[in-house]
Amino acid sequence: MKIKIIGKELKITEAINDYVEKKLERIDKYFGEAEADVTLKTEKNIQKAEICVITNGEKYRAVTEDKDMYASIDKDIDILEGQIRKAKTKKEKMMKDASLKTLGNTTDSVSEIANEIIKTSYYEIKPITAEDAVLKLQENQTHNFLCFINVETGKVNVIHKLKDGKNYGLVEPEA
Repeated sequence: MKIKIIGKELKITEAINDYVEKKLERIDKYFGEAEADVTLKTEKNIQKAEICVITNGEKYRAVTEDKDMYASIDKDIDILEGQIRKAKTKKEKMMKDASLKTLGNTTDSVSEIANEIIKTSYYEIKPITAEDAVLKLQENQTHNFLCFINVETGKVNVIHKLKDGKNYGLVEPEA
């Protein structure tokens, strides 16, 4: 990791330099190549630390203030580590979801089920007229067909929506 430490209103001592490098090792374990810009400032009694890590086109930044410079640096490292973990988890989840989708698509094309009953639905069949069946089908927008016993013929019929979405078809047995 390339580290650049800048002190504003503050002289960067060897101890602070070593401390920052040691703490940034926690961040370095997440990346192969990264750059860190560390800006340390003193404003009255407040010590301000700003750490910006840039890697693979992504930027992580943390700014904290404390009465102690070392505590401020620690807070920044904790914030950055949280940001990095969150981003990595999000990426892994996206990759996992994407791989599951492609896995699902490949298994469908490889082992496509054909000529088998894969779903069974049960319907209550009541004796009604074909006109009442149309009204009942209109009430339930999610169904595309309705099985019923035709009162006039006493046989099982099916009323279904046609592709135009306006009209209906009636299926009657011949015998």
